[in-house]
Amino acid sequence: MKATLTVLVLFAMSVPALAQNGQPGAHFIENWDVDGDGIVSLDDITTRRGDVFAAFDADENGALDASEYVYFNEARANDMKAAAGRGNGKGLRRASEGMTLAFNDTNGDGEVSHAEFLSHTGDWMALLDRNSDGSITPADFGRP
Repeated sequence: MKATLTVLVLFAMSVPALAQNGQPGAHFIENWDVDGDGIVSLDDITTRRGDVFAAFDADENGALDASEYVYFNEARANDMKAAAGRGNGKGLRRASEGMTLAFNDTNGDGEVSHAEFLSHTGDWMALLDRNSDGSITPADFGRP
């Protein structure tokens, strides 16, 4: 079950610049828009980041340690490789950066608690919200 969730979460985490319909960011919005309103809000991102955390907290102790982050890093690297050649890649790099140990380890103890991971939700959203309107929409994807 956890492996299936991991695959689904990572697939949803990828940020291809164009979906099948040609709309920039459509795949990301479809997967991260929890309430289905076509806009990814801070609440949506908080929910999905919680899902991502749960998917990689293999021992379910409420923290992602260095060994769990190895797997998380590999999964993100695979997502980056799979998305290569779609768009300019900046959105995927920003999304990946906001999931790293360095970005989320507030207290510098080498692991990320659930609270730490969620506390950086707004910071991560700011990386993705290129037009700074407080939501993620197609306007935040594609070429600058």
